Amino acid sequence: MRVIMGLETDVAEGAAKCATANQRRYALFRVGGKVYCLENQCTHLGGPLCEGSLHGSIVQCPWHGSRFDVTSGSVVGPPARKPVPSYPVAIEDGKIVVDVP
Repeated sequence: MRVIMGLETDVAEGAAKCATANQRRYALFRVGGKVYCLENQCTHLGGPLCEGSLHGSIVQCPWHGSRFDVTSGSVVGPPARKPVPSYPVAIEDGKIVVDVP
C-alpha cells in the first residue's frame, strides 16, 4: 500500500522525523538528499528510532544504543541482532510516498 507520510520539506538533511500511517509508526530520515523509511521500532526492545541520533546514515536507538543503517535497515551495532524493516520511498509532487505492508 502506498501512503503519503508528509512533505519532502518536513525532513531536514541529517535529521529524523516520526510519521504515522495506518495506525503504525515509521521513522523517516534524510541522508545525502534522499529520504529513507524504517519501521520505528528497534528490533532489540522496541525503542523509537525516530527519536534516535543520526550520524551520517547510521541511527542509534535512544534506549539501548543499537545502531542501524537507515539506507537498508541493517544492524551495524549491538545489542540488536535483527535488521529493521525498510520501505521504498518516492518523492511525488513534493510529497513523501512510502510503500508499506
